[in-house]
Amino acid sequence: MNEKVLETLEYGKIKQQLAGFLTTDRGNELLDNLRPSADFKVVNDRLNETADGADIVRLKGEIPIPKLSEISPYMKRLRIEEASLSGTELAHITKLLRAVQIVSAFFDDLKAEEVNLRIITGIVDKLTLMPTVTKRMMTSVDDDGRVLDSASSELRAIRKSISRTQTDIRTKMGKFIKGSDAKYLSEPIITVRDDRFVLPIRADYKQNFGGIVHDQSASGQTLYVEPSNVVEMNNQLRRDQLAERAEVRRILGELTNLLRPYRNELMTNMNLVGQLDFVNAKAKYAHQTGSIQPRISKDNVVNLRKARHPMIDRDKVVANDIEIGDKYSTIIVTGPNTGGKTITMKTIGLLQLMGQSGLFITANEDSQIGAFDEVFADIGDEQSIEANLSTFSSHMDNIISMLDKISNNSLVLLDELGAGTDPKEGAALAMAIIDAIHATGCELIATTHYPELKAFAYNRSGIINASMEFDVNTLRPTYRFLMGIPGQSNALNIAQKLGFPKQIIDNARSFTDSKNQDINNMIAELTAQTKRAHDEADQLQKQLAESTKLHQELTNQFNKYQAQRDRLTEQAQEKANRVVEEAKQQADKIIADLHQKQKQIGKVAIKENELIDAKGELNKLEVAPNLKKNKVLTKEKEKHNFHTGDDVLVKSYGQQGTLIGKEKNGTWDVQIGILKMKIDEADIEKIAADKQSKPQYQTHVSRTRSSGISPTLDLRGHRYEEAMFELDRYIDSALLAGYPSVTIIHGKGTGALRKGVTDYLKRNKRVKSFGYSAPNAGGDGSTIVKF
Repeated sequence: MNEKVLETLEYGKIKQQLAGFLTTDRGNELLDNLRPSADFKVVNDRLNETADGADIVRLKGEIPIPKLSEISPYMKRLRIEEASLSGTELAHITKLLRAVQIVSAFFDDLKAEEVNLRIITGIVDKLTLMPTVTKRMMTSVDDDGRVLDSASSELRAIRKSISRTQTDIRTKMGKFIKGSDAKYLSEPIITVRDDRFVLPIRADYKQNFGGIVHDQSASGQTLYVEPSNVVEMNNQLRRDQLAERAEVRRILGELTNLLRPYRNELMTNMNLVGQLDFVNAKAKYAHQTGSIQPRISKDNVVNLRKARHPMIDRDKVVANDIEIGDKYSTIIVTGPNTGGKTITMKTIGLLQLMGQSGLFITANEDSQIGAFDEVFADIGDEQSIEANLSTFSSHMDNIISMLDKISNNSLVLLDELGAGTDPKEGAALAMAIIDAIHATGCELIATTHYPELKAFAYNRSGIINASMEFDVNTLRPTYRFLMGIPGQSNALNIAQKLGFPKQIIDNARSFTDSKNQDINNMIAELTAQTKRAHDEADQLQKQLAESTKLHQELTNQFNKYQAQRDRLTEQAQEKANRVVEEAKQQADKIIADLHQKQKQIGKVAIKENELIDAKGELNKLEVAPNLKKNKVLTKEKEKHNFHTGDDVLVKSYGQQGTLIGKEKNGTWDVQIGILKMKIDEADIEKIAADKQSKPQYQTHVSRTRSSGISPTLDLRGHRYEEAMFELDRYIDSALLAGYPSVTIIHGKGTGALRKGVTDYLKRNKRVKSFGYSAPNAGGDGSTIVKF
């Protein structure tokens, strides 16, 4: 891909945003080298790799990769047999070894959870685990490169001796500070000179204070003296410090030799962790911008749905549908300036470059991109002072260089084609250039304000008009892309809206020929029709979304009902079988007893076949798959045959209530005392008439103790509708449990779940107050509710 188009479409700004999500030097290197690819398989693999990362971000937050520095210079030094790495260098390698261990364990967990990934597992499988080396390095060097006491028993003993000696020295010297000799000191402190502990003595008292002078102050008024009674202790300290340095050098050499045979494995691991870091960054960037994975067309058919420029605020940008490469390969966007033509063209080009780089694009699901061999763009005022070229000449120079390189697999973007010269000649030249580029079979989007190109596009096969919508009432562009409609001249309409006298407007209209007026009228009518069609399409889309949502809810409820029915059937069957088994055991006991009595009293024997027949009758009670006549099952089913007005037991609360009505989502409205609650059908059980008088509830104290309701509700990972349903149930449960306050964890994320929780709490009259948690307890990721 040519570098000029990357600069023109501001591809580098996308890479700058991506860099903020990287944590490794190797990941940054991969980002620096990132370029769009024209190979269909490469683009597809890159996008699937990003899709793996997006799945991980959605499920786990991210791949746990720490900040890692580049280790390749250290690996070069390892080739030299006598070379030894420093503690800092070994610490960087240790971080890599630990990161490989953490990442491998992370993906083992994903595998155990049966998370299906497409590409990224191939990267992880190439990682080389070195558990023995990793353990040795982690117990020898800390993150700052300091050799730990656990690196060797000798080092631990030396450092203990150093610490003990330093304590003894400070104890002895402390007596000078607190004793009668304190008057000789300039300051009551212990300091260090030449690695030896000394005291600051006033120079005029030197004769009264024995010891070795190591230094003096700039004024000469203070001498730094080592008292004679700590000289030998300082000597011992010095010997221990030298021994410590020697042992540290030995350990660093030993660790270097330990790593030397694994140079290739370490470099491979660095590369692979860098790739994972890059995948992480692409996925997190996609999550932040609300991007999706586009489909790729081998025929370079581009179909962007609600595409938006990634550098413009999502709350302000106008999303547009853009299609090219199927019914038409050239789009001519006409109309006045400041209508959004240029930004729309840049959006198409930049999203195409992002997609071919393996990045998700800012558009709606089912959007499609091509795999172009080249993208050319001539956009903006590029007057060249150095080359002594005007704006017109500069644009022509760019287009001439494009014409030599364009193929039928290219995408060409030309802004304000033919501008900067005589209007008639400029329009003629623009039409000739469009004809020449269109003949190559490539895909072309050109913007112009020349009205002559409207009729030109209308009369050419494979070429279509387009424009940007303008609201004459507000005198503002809407930035809405209108396919199939040429741009309309709004000068006279705007002048009339601004208050020009009608006579002047009418006079101006008389100067325009009837043909232009007819064209403008036709465009105005087409614009109105298209607007109505768009509005109707938006309304239908909204209705379709609501219908889809309702269908999903009904499907979920039906599946829940099926699961509940099967579970109840199984429970009833098990219960019935237990009853029959108990009866059989009792019957066997009775028969055995009869045999025993027969032997004792010697009466007429009971015929064996009669006993067998009696036992056979009992065996017939065994529950078969057809349970329609089973009394146990019938009784169990009756408990769950609910009707409005039935008295029921809410099992999770241990409360008796009355059914008011059933909701569409399958839950029941239940009146429990003064509270009206929404309860899932699986959580209620009908109360028999003879048991209704018996209370099924407990006191508030015992309910709070036994209900098992947590004072915290975690909604993270839930869909919005599911979360709101869970929140409603939980608040009711918390009230019944007698909690004075609870905590709702909703996370930060996009903010939708947090807003939903806030809106619900505002509406709930039982909530006294609520607010975000303290910064050290989750901040705005959780809300504390007081009743």
